[in-house]
Amino acid sequence: MRNKTILETRNLPQTVRKFIDSVASVNINTAYEYQKRLDYFGSFLKLKYNLSFDELVDAFNSNQSSSVNVYDLLSSYVAYHQKKEVAPSAITIKAWVTTVKNFLEYWDVEISPKKFKLKVRLPRVVKQSKEALSKEDIVNILNTCSSIKLKTYYMFLAATGCRATEAIITRLCDYDFNVSPARVFIKGEFTKTRTDRYAFLTKELEEQLKKWLDFKYRIREVSHYNKEVRKSTKEIRSPDRTKRQNDLVFSSSSTKDESSIEALYVTLQAAFEKTLDRMGGKYAALEDSGQKRHKITLHSFRRWVKSTISDLGYSDYSEWFIGHAGSTYYRKSEKERADLFRKIEPYLTYLDYTVLERKGADTNTRIEELETINQMLRQKDAMNADAIAGLSDRVDEMMARMRKLENGDAIY
Repeated sequence: MRNKTILETRNLPQTVRKFIDSVASVNINTAYEYQKRLDYFGSFLKLKYNLSFDELVDAFNSNQSSSVNVYDLLSSYVAYHQKKEVAPSAITIKAWVTTVKNFLEYWDVEISPKKFKLKVRLPRVVKQSKEALSKEDIVNILNTCSSIKLKTYYMFLAATGCRATEAIITRLCDYDFNVSPARVFIKGEFTKTRTDRYAFLTKELEEQLKKWLDFKYRIREVSHYNKEVRKSTKEIRSPDRTKRQNDLVFSSSSTKDESSIEALYVTLQAAFEKTLDRMGGKYAALEDSGQKRHKITLHSFRRWVKSTISDLGYSDYSEWFIGHAGSTYYRKSEKERADLFRKIEPYLTYLDYTVLERKGADTNTRIEELETINQMLRQKDAMNADAIAGLSDRVDEMMARMRKLENGDAIY
């Protein structure tokens, strides 16, 4: 999770700097990731070939590539990572090699797709099944949270289906509690699709957010160390006086620089893993590859929201709800979207027992209505069956009389 507003490229080799700048003009986050991947390749290049990036590009462009074959270079880079004591995952190696390939092609190094496929053997990516959450699992996670901040953050993900970054970057001014249902605006700068959107908030989440904000900006006693007198002093502070509309909702401080956002993400991610470890059992289970990553992640909440709404029969709506592009033909007015949200809201409510009990009562009432309708239909079917039986008897009687007439028998 990174969003660099300023990408430092002054100290990079000229060839790398131009490549990164071209990528940054489209997406600065991608440029940052490419820069990090090329740093790994630079270490390999210096160790195995004793070349810099500029020297490598010059060798290829001046027809001196006989000493360095591009396919052997990329194959060696794959083997270099695979032989590490703690090897990166197959999908990571594939991404790193693809970035190097893009860098070389940017500098007019000819790489045949067919030859690349034949000569550069990338590790096969094994797709692992993602752990599916249930509503009971989410309730258990929320009840195990060690602070109101964590509980609010995890509930936000489980009720909106937002990505972890999208939730972290929301500010006070992005929330509108004066409409029904309440909603939060999500800046396109931090979404995967680079599109502004908004998400509806359940009443439960709305109340939880208000509780967290009241707690965050409460009047409290603060202790700090005074270096001049060499002792700690205490004072009463009211954060309301420094409350700004641009404050990040899930940040404990009022700063909003890139380092604080990155640190906030790492903190919340680490706290989530500690929560899972504390719960134990299936919650603390790790993925088989590397034994580092938990099977349940922050993204599991997003998968739960998408699956739940789709199972209710609103598949297209679920795509819009979590911020996917969806069908180009699916269009709903804001009122229609709000009405659909009210239908699915009980299914995205976890700890508000008033709403859950009302949902249960509504369900029982509908079941009783269906049973009454079913009984009426059964009675109607029985009446129809009796009428059909009587009609059949009359037909049989008429057929018998017709036969007697054909035989010349008397009919009485």
